[in-house]
Amino acid sequence: MRGLKGILSLIVLGAGLFYLFQGKLATEDTFSSLDLLIDSKQTSLEIKASPTNLTAITGLEGDLYKWIGKGGLELENRLGKPHRKDLSSYGYTWWVYTNKAEQHIQFGVKDNKIVTVFATGDKLSTDPISIGQSYDQINDKFELDNDVSFSKGATSYRFHLTSNDMRMRPLVQIGDDSFVQFYFDTFTERLSSIRVLTADILLTQRPYEVFYRGDLPDPPLLNHDQWKEVEKGMEQQIFEITNIVRTRFERRLLDWDDPIASVAFGHSKDMSENNYFSHYTQAGEGLRERLTTNEIHYLSAGENIAAQYTDGPAAVEGWLNSEGHREALLKNDYTHLGVGVYKYYYTQNFLQKFE
Repeated sequence: MRGLKGILSLIVLGAGLFYLFQGKLATEDTFSSLDLLIDSKQTSLEIKASPTNLTAITGLEGDLYKWIGKGGLELENRLGKPHRKDLSSYGYTWWVYTNKAEQHIQFGVKDNKIVTVFATGDKLSTDPISIGQSYDQINDKFELDNDVSFSKGATSYRFHLTSNDMRMRPLVQIGDDSFVQFYFDTFTERLSSIRVLTADILLTQRPYEVFYRGDLPDPPLLNHDQWKEVEKGMEQQIFEITNIVRTRFERRLLDWDDPIASVAFGHSKDMSENNYFSHYTQAGEGLRERLTTNEIHYLSAGENIAAQYTDGPAAVEGWLNSEGHREALLKNDYTHLGVGVYKYYYTQNFLQKFE
């Protein structure tokens, strides 16, 4: 598990363990900063029976849900070669299909089987729902609940969703071994993106409080070279999804900038290695100083940081749902973006350059 003080709590409860995972966010522009920590809530251990009747969540006709369990060859035959393949930290490889403006889909492939899908943008095959649909419409369809229980053999699991989870990323079981996370834009109360995943991937990532009897899978241990590959992939995913979001709100698309990305990566790495979470280094240097040191010239600049989110797409959805981070994400004056990821620390540096 990804353990940092203030991020991960471990409590022994009866026959199971209770894990609490919360991401952290912070945003900064040239003149101000905001730190946001989400409060956690503890609950008692109570395993409900898995649903035996899934008729309330049937009728999912879109192709997106049907890819789980299918092979990589079938995916390539249907959609062509992916834009690129990004290693994840959870044992699968993302096959990324994107036009970098209106549509972005990532298929997680493990042992030549699709185990997860993340999608955002326009014209996705997600019938009977669609990106941009209201929270109430989806709640009417799926009867969203803050407790999602299921069993695998003799092992029982229950995910408990906090009030923030329910607003931002409710979870629905859509089959014996598959689930959907609905990511909402809480400012518009509209669906922003969808993640479909198997039970094993959900249990490995553990994005919610989980109570269980039995075992939990752990993510693989990565070496230095593997982490570098994971980080580079997440940087590009964050960049592309940011532009998808900006297109949704009719903002100008941002250009990638390597020098800015290098500054962002340095800050993510420094936070991780020195165990802090702030726009300011332990020496008191902020974004302005980091850009000046690297001789980067600009009209205005902004920074979003996050820590301990499941992956890059989850971090972007977190930023979208916090006022300060959202402002930086959608500011139309910005022209360039550099993203730096070091393990589970994420930094976005936005710049408005001279034209």
